[in-house]
Amino acid sequence: MSDELKDATQRSGSFWQTVQAVGWSFFGVRRRSAFEADVQKLNPVHVIIAGIVGVLLFIAVLVLLVRWVVGSGIAT
Repeated sequence: MSDELKDATQRSGSFWQTVQAVGWSFFGVRRRSAFEADVQKLNPVHVIIAGIVGVLLFIAVLVLLVRWVVGSGIAT
């Protein structure tokens, strides 16, 4: 592993900060200054994990919403 990658995985940003950053990124409302600060402090491994969890939750919510709409008879 390169030194840059080792340094990146040792960043001190908390997992909760990462979840917040990924959540705001899903909506596309990050300020450039906040993005640049996140790049400097967030652990890339946490970003990947939070992104995957966020996508899975988003898909689950969509599936449940579609099942509810179809099951309630609103869609017919």
